[in-house]
Amino acid sequence: MDIEFDPAKDAENIRKHRISLARAADLDTASIVEDGRFVEPRFRAYGTIDGLSFCLAYTVRGEIIRAISLRRAHAQEMRKHAPQEN
Repeated sequence: MDIEFDPAKDAENIRKHRISLARAADLDTASIVEDGRFVEPRFRAYGTIDGLSFCLAYTVRGEIIRAISLRRAHAQEMRKHAPQEN
């Protein structure tokens, strides 16, 4: 699937989280969780980029992933949503 995002939202994400929403394409996804707090279905994907843990908030519109936010994931989130296999 292709990834799209609002350029203004990307600028805000870079300012706030120091990473571009364009990097969502690089997320090695370990787990996807539905976020039922919104009318439009949203999801959170947990995984890694360059060996670091990240959380991507997104929605799906047709065949396109619309990135909403990309930030470093907390260790507790990763343990809960993307546990490492031993």
